[in-house]
Amino acid sequence: MSGTNTHPETIGLLGIGLIGRAVARLLMAAGYDIVGYAPSEKSREVLRALGGAPVDSVAAVARASSIVVLAVFNTDQVIDVVEGEGGILSVRSTELPTVINLSTCEPKRVSDLAERTKGKVAFVEMPISGTTTQVDKGEGVGLVGGELADIARVEGLLGIICPRHYRLGGVGAGAKAKLAVNLILGLNRASMAEGIAFAETLGLEARAFLDVARNSAAYSQVMDVKGRKMVERDYTPLSKVDQTLKDFRIMRSLAKEANQVLPFAEVYIDAMERCVQNGEADKDNAILIEEIRRRKVK
Repeated sequence: MSGTNTHPETIGLLGIGLIGRAVARLLMAAGYDIVGYAPSEKSREVLRALGGAPVDSVAAVARASSIVVLAVFNTDQVIDVVEGEGGILSVRSTELPTVINLSTCEPKRVSDLAERTKGKVAFVEMPISGTTTQVDKGEGVGLVGGELADIARVEGLLGIICPRHYRLGGVGAGAKAKLAVNLILGLNRASMAEGIAFAETLGLEARAFLDVARNSAAYSQVMDVKGRKMVERDYTPLSKVDQTLKDFRIMRSLAKEANQVLPFAEVYIDAMERCVQNGEADKDNAILIEEIRRRKVK
């Protein structure tokens, strides 16, 4: 790092997708160096273009930094990069490594991981509520789980990534809160999509109707970003269909274990699965409106 920077740490990053890139930008703007890895060479080159240093393995990231941020896809990948072959724990270090997990995970599996690796790694979770654009602007909300002492070690980093962040309890609590928030958010998005599609069916112009809805009692924050994407049919991803579907399937599984019925979530899952079947897995989840538009009485 240059002499003008105040932070001695190099931060490791595993996962260089939409959220990983946003986090890299925030940390580098705060004066940190980023060393990162993703299996995709294209993603590694994106990190290089941002000013970070891509390396060729998880272990290389762990050797470069005692603090590693995870922005991978799912729980399986989190477990693999921590304790799998060539993972973080495969690297011998004189300093207890700290993992900050930003991925939305299955709560029990991630809490079990933290318990299994206790004394080998300090594990803090902070799944983020917000789109990539919101994270870029420092407007994401962090949902933190972990031991107080472990959180204290990286409080400054958590604050850079999410100035607004809240501890919910031990590891697993952040994941639970994120899933519950995402349930509400997804259903808000679905109701807005259905409302816009219904207005179009009645002959109203979508953009004009959205302006009315945003100033009505029906307003929700999701209209500000996703509403525009729906009326403009711009599905450049801020949050992808396959990521949303993964989260909703976790919700369904947890609800089933608790004997809780989530009827609206079932409808949402069906719509997302139809989007995937139509080749839209990598599109922004605002494309849900296209699935609603496709549903015509025959």
